[in-house]
Amino acid sequence: MKLAKRVAALTPSSTLAITAKAKELKEAGHDVIGLGAGEPDFNTPEHIMEAAVKAMHDGHTKYTPSGGLATLKQEIIKKFQRDQQLDYKPSEIIVCVGAKHALYTLFQVILDEGDEVIIPTPYWVSYPEQVKLAGGVPVYVEGLEENEFKITPQQLEQAMTDRTKAVIINSPSNPTGVIYTKEELQALGEVCLAHDVLIVSDEIYEKLIYGGHEHISIAQLSPELKKQTIIINGVSKSHSMTGWRIGYAAGDADVIRAMTDLASHSTSNPTSIAQYAAIAAYSGPQEPVEQMRQAFEERLNIIYHRLIQIPGFSCVKPQGAFYLFPNAKEAATMIGYESVDAFVEALLEEAKVALVPGSGFGAPNNVRLSYATSLDLLHEALDRIDTFMKENMRG
Repeated sequence: MKLAKRVAALTPSSTLAITAKAKELKEAGHDVIGLGAGEPDFNTPEHIMEAAVKAMHDGHTKYTPSGGLATLKQEIIKKFQRDQQLDYKPSEIIVCVGAKHALYTLFQVILDEGDEVIIPTPYWVSYPEQVKLAGGVPVYVEGLEENEFKITPQQLEQAMTDRTKAVIINSPSNPTGVIYTKEELQALGEVCLAHDVLIVSDEIYEKLIYGGHEHISIAQLSPELKKQTIIINGVSKSHSMTGWRIGYAAGDADVIRAMTDLASHSTSNPTSIAQYAAIAAYSGPQEPVEQMRQAFEERLNIIYHRLIQIPGFSCVKPQGAFYLFPNAKEAATMIGYESVDAFVEALLEEAKVALVPGSGFGAPNNVRLSYATSLDLLHEALDRIDTFMKENMRG
């Protein structure tokens, strides 16, 4: 059977490919350390799980409104008021089946065939694919490593055309972990306002910030920028609820209404009991969020300094999320590999350490290393990488 053109145009996920290869080696009996995880290694906090169980026993197992429970919307509104001093109405909030679904639904309702979306590189792997699925055209702007992978207002201005519909800002970033400052966001926002371009602000890692840095939403900076911005967020990373699949979008009521109408014909509604769990996540104690953040910061500070001591690796120190995104081009060259992709494959085959090649994020000289695993495993993985480099250099 002939498949639709939109599916044929998709690029396979490099993250899933390396994960599948690592799983294959594990099943063959090899001791593989996988550092490709895009989720916290902590379980969901107890009070959140208890809320889900209570919801089931209370009979909350039926359909809910397509845009999410009114009570959950109110908790999201309180969260925005508490964390960003932003005011939203229930009509400006939609709860979706994860932040990824919120992004997918957004692109479906704002893009027509040929509309352009500016995507800074390195980017999260699903951005360009979702844009293409909506008939849009990804336009890549390179965030240079010497500028901490951030794009400049000059670069953004040069990428603007009469077909530009939206710009994606992901801060803290997956895969780089860098954060845009208030001043940087203001400068980018002014370009978007001048061209009347929608800002898609992906803030899913906002609670995972290190080194005294601060998360700023571009929507905080002015009423004009708030009106021009759709914020994407969720409980997956902040409350270790990746499998619960609860995300949301906040912004212009007309856009949110369109997203809700589309969701009513696709998912019907987010899972009822997961929504009650999310209510508990935002209304209950936040200490588990801070404890998890502190654990990630401890890991970051330890393994960052270890990694940059390994021959051939250099790295911009992340300020958020839970990834390192080192440049491994020199490491690959030092031991005879023409590409970082080939280096990553050899590292998995020989040292049994699974990293994600940066090519899937639009940065072929880099690799993504997740530190969402125990310090013992991280130390062992870095020992193996160091040994792999030294043995192959001697050869």
